[in-house]
Amino acid sequence: MSTLKYGLVGCGMMGQEHIRNIRLLSDTAIGAIFEPNKEMRSAAAELAPEAIIVDSIEELLAIDDIDCLVITSPNHTHIENLQKIASVRVLPVLVEKPLATDPADEATILDLQASYSAPIWVAMEYRYMPPLAEFIKRAHEVTGGITMLSIREHRFPFLEKVNDWNRFNRYSGGTFVEKCCHFFDLMRFILKSEPTSIMSSAAQSHNHLDERYNGETPDIIDNGFAVVNFTNGSRALLELCMFAEGSRYQEEICAVGKLGKIECKIPGPTRFWAEHLGPPPVAKLVISPRNPSGPVEIEIPVDPELTAAGDHHGSTFYQHRKFQQVVLGNAVPDVTLEDGWRAVKMGMAAQQSALQQKALKLDFTDTGEP
Repeated sequence: MSTLKYGLVGCGMMGQEHIRNIRLLSDTAIGAIFEPNKEMRSAAAELAPEAIIVDSIEELLAIDDIDCLVITSPNHTHIENLQKIASVRVLPVLVEKPLATDPADEATILDLQASYSAPIWVAMEYRYMPPLAEFIKRAHEVTGGITMLSIREHRFPFLEKVNDWNRFNRYSGGTFVEKCCHFFDLMRFILKSEPTSIMSSAAQSHNHLDERYNGETPDIIDNGFAVVNFTNGSRALLELCMFAEGSRYQEEICAVGKLGKIECKIPGPTRFWAEHLGPPPVAKLVISPRNPSGPVEIEIPVDPELTAAGDHHGSTFYQHRKFQQVVLGNAVPDVTLEDGWRAVKMGMAAQQSALQQKALKLDFTDTGEP
C-alpha cells in the first residue's frame, strides 16, 4: 500500500493528538498543515517534521499528493472550512466535533450531504474507547433491551485554547454542544432510536467567572442535567459537572433493562491524574444481572502507547484506523454528516431547554436528512 498523506486544517491541542495517532498507523504521513497561530504551528511542526507548513487552505489543497483532510480548527469554523474545501478540491474529510454551532448551518449541511462527492466523517471519538466499545457491544444482551441509559461526566474545566475561543457560546456552540454532542451521539447510537423530547437544567456556577476578554465574562455553563425521551420508549440522562477533576472516574455510563444492569467506568486523561494517589485507575465494566444477582467486574486496560498519544483512551487511534479504510475506498464513514448534525441539534435543544426552563420537542424524521 502506498503512503497516505494527510492535510490538517487547524492544529491546536486536538490537532496535535490527531498527528500523534496518525503516525501510529502504517503507511501514513502528515503531508501538510495549515495553522495560523504561530505557537501551535511550531508545536505541530515538531510533531510532524515531514509536513509542509502552509498559510491557507487553498495552499494546502494545491499540494497534489494530499489524500485526505482532518479539520480540527475552532468549532465555529468547521462549516466554513468544509464549504471552502468543497469549492476548491473535494477530498475525504474527518471533521472534528461539533460539526456546527449555528442553527442556520443546517441548509449548508444539507447541501454538503447532497453534493459533496467524497466521504465526510464526523469525529465522535468516544464510540471507540475500548471500555465503552465493549459496553456498547454487551449492553443489549446484558439488559435484555435498554430501558434507562445514564451518562455521567465529572471532569476538569475547559482547557485554554488559542484566544480562549471555547469560553463563549457564540464560538463553541455552548457547553451542551461543544462538550456534550459526544454524549448525545452515544445516546442515539446505543439506544438505536431517535429522541422525541429533551428537558434540561444547567448553570455557570463556578468556572471562568473571574476571566475577562475585551471586557466580556465567559458565558459557558459548567454543570447541568439533560433528560431525553426516545421513540422506542427508552430514556436517557446526561449529568455533566466541569469542576470535579478530583474524581476517580471521569465518565460513568450505565444501562439498565429487564434482565440487569451494565456499567462502564472510565478514568480521565492520565496526564491529569495526581501522582500522590498512586497508579491511575484502570477502566472497567461492571455487569449486574438480576438472576443470579451480583456484580462482576471486568478491567479493560488500554495500550499504554495509545494512552500516551492522547487524552481519549486510544479512541482517536481506533477512529483513524477505520477512517484510513474509508480513504482507501474499503469502507464508509461510521459517523455521517447526519449523525453529527443530529447530535448538535440535541445539544442546541438542551441549551434552549435550560434557558427557557421547559421541555422541548424534537422531531428527527427518517427521511435521510438531518
